[in-house]
Amino acid sequence: MIITQQCPMILIVDDMPVNIKILAEALGSGYRIKVANNGKDALEIAENEQPDLILLDIMMPNMDGFEVCRRLKGNTQTCKIAVMFLTLLSGEINEEQGLNLGAVDYITKPIAIPIVKARIRNHIQLKRQADLLESLAMIDALTLIPNHHRFDETLVSEWRRAMHDKTPLSLLEINIDYFKGYIDEYGYGVGDIFLKILASTLAKNLQRPGDFIARYNNDTFMVVLPNTDAETALQIAECLRESIEKLGIVYIDSTAGFVTISIGVATQVAVSQNLFPQILSEAANSAVNSATKNDGNQVYVYRDQYLRQLV
Repeated sequence: MIITQQCPMILIVDDMPVNIKILAEALGSGYRIKVANNGKDALEIAENEQPDLILLDIMMPNMDGFEVCRRLKGNTQTCKIAVMFLTLLSGEINEEQGLNLGAVDYITKPIAIPIVKARIRNHIQLKRQADLLESLAMIDALTLIPNHHRFDETLVSEWRRAMHDKTPLSLLEINIDYFKGYIDEYGYGVGDIFLKILASTLAKNLQRPGDFIARYNNDTFMVVLPNTDAETALQIAECLRESIEKLGIVYIDSTAGFVTISIGVATQVAVSQNLFPQILSEAANSAVNSATKNDGNQVYVYRDQYLRQLV
């Protein structure tokens, strides 16, 4: 698995342009720099750009740095961003308050640029290590695609986005037909090789940047399709089914004579605050069970009347 990292991004927040200029010039060669001169803009940039580190002044009009930090740490989208206070506000009480709010460091002005650069380098390195560990924890060790836990997070996130943007959200549940028999016949070693091939094939056939695939459990994969209506989701599901059928991996005890998959499709358009993303998972599961019971190698779309009333 190859993990690539972009040049780290730093957001500088200060209401004094000269302070921003000094820091930006000192850090510009090694980092991507974003700037904000007030708390409101800082919060918006932090949520949209997800910087690796925020250099935050405290004494600013309208919203001071303490309040900015409090809001950053209270927002699930920004709570993990490292915050370093750079401020004229000295004293142990203020430093304690800043650190208790979740800042990783507190430096008083005037600053020594070499010291600030060294501390920034250390905090960036620590954050990158933490990000790497977190990302590895979200990857299925066998297939090297996202795992069950990452899927759960993604489904909730995309559900919220669909609710906010009023866009359709589709979900595919993919089951491998007769997989238990395949394992009994050829063994777990061959089964693991097949799972790697299947995961790679499915991932390659998801062409759009927002599409997300995860291994949900042993022989089940989930695909989240943001901003995707039922017709498009069905087309994508058929493409995935065909991609596995074309592999032609022989298994004579299956109906088709080779390994196939079944896919359940569910779509929710008018996502309501009274509903939860589990309704989509349950619908996709119901659909794939119908496909499996009908000899597999099929795509079924969930047709429950209640769900259709919502789309």
